[in-house]
Amino acid sequence: MNKPVLTLADAKRVAAAAEAEALANEWKVAIAVVDDGGHLLYMQRNHDTRFGSVETATAKAHMAAALHIPTKVSEDAVMSGRLIHLALPGVIPAEGGVPLLRDGVVIGALGISGVRSFQDGQIAAAGANAL
Repeated sequence: MNKPVLTLADAKRVAAAAEAEALANEWKVAIAVVDDGGHLLYMQRNHDTRFGSVETATAKAHMAAALHIPTKVSEDAVMSGRLIHLALPGVIPAEGGVPLLRDGVVIGALGISGVRSFQDGQIAAAGANAL
């Protein structure tokens, strides 16, 4: 059985769609794409993105790939009082990380950081929709 994979071309297409959404809104962000193991496959950032955005985008992507859930799920859990999410290693409980799926299988994830978390989420959704 051939397992679907996230190629570098896929990662660039996802990042380009995310970048287009960010640029359309004049938002400066970091964009990270990881494979299904959470390993960085592609990264780009605006030249004057906020400090820490590269690391945060990568962590959001890693979390979404590892847990197979959008980071918004963890953000909502923390906001509702389930603070255990804060103790998980490498977890960024803020919207902006989404799993990337092919044929219903998680093949990687996309992480965005640099603006408000709901805006990061909007950009991530646009990128994920490019697959």
